[in-house]
Amino acid sequence: MSKLDDADETKPVSLAELKLRISEPKSANCEHHGDFESRNIFGGVWSNCPVCSAERKVADDREQAERGEVERQRIWLHHMGEAGIPERFRARTLANYNATNAGQKRALMFATEYAEQFALVCETGRSAIFCGLPGTGKTHLAIGIALHVMGLRKSAMFTTVQRMIRRAKDAWRKDSTESESNVIDMLVYPNLLIIDEIGVQFGSEFEKNFMFDLLNERYEKRRPTILLSNLTATEIKTFLGDRIYDRLREDGGQCVSFDWASHRGKE
Repeated sequence: MSKLDDADETKPVSLAELKLRISEPKSANCEHHGDFESRNIFGGVWSNCPVCSAERKVADDREQAERGEVERQRIWLHHMGEAGIPERFRARTLANYNATNAGQKRALMFATEYAEQFALVCETGRSAIFCGLPGTGKTHLAIGIALHVMGLRKSAMFTTVQRMIRRAKDAWRKDSTESESNVIDMLVYPNLLIIDEIGVQFGSEFEKNFMFDLLNERYEKRRPTILLSNLTATEIKTFLGDRIYDRLREDGGQCVSFDWASHRGKE
């Protein structure tokens, strides 16, 4: 070997060459996913298994999203206050609904399927209308669905048309801390919104426009809504208008008729 060759072998390694050698990947093994190429990050720090890293990122992102959702629900509940499920109805579950006739059994079957498949309901935004005479169990089944939904860590809200309209009108007061848009946003937020007493209100232009804006925005965001009314299906369609009624019936939405006698006052 020549002196020149000897000189080349003993020549100091340049910084650029050292960086190149460090940057080259090396073989490593993961006990869960087998062999992989580990790359130098800096100094003596080398990358971990890419599959494990990806799984950890997914888990971290999910945890962060869940924490964010919990905080959003806390803020929403703070703002909505008394608009949640009334004390009288908080024990009305699907399990303690007494279905004796064919119509009641049919309504209970619909409510149970709707609640148990709520993940699919949320994907489509499938809504429902419960219509029929007072005291036939519409509120009981709707609340039963809401309680099941909340057990799935989803948000559900029960309110009446009058309560919504009153809050929207209060937003126009000079001393109000919220706008009508804020009210609609808070009503659009919950995964499930139950609106009682459809048709009891006077049906002014303000009320009609408010109902259209709310139900249309929930429709566009695929947020399911359940409407409760003492009107017939035909009367509800006339009251809401064709556009909203058709939106509520999309994606398998149904109008469930409660066409039996009231149970109130009976044993």
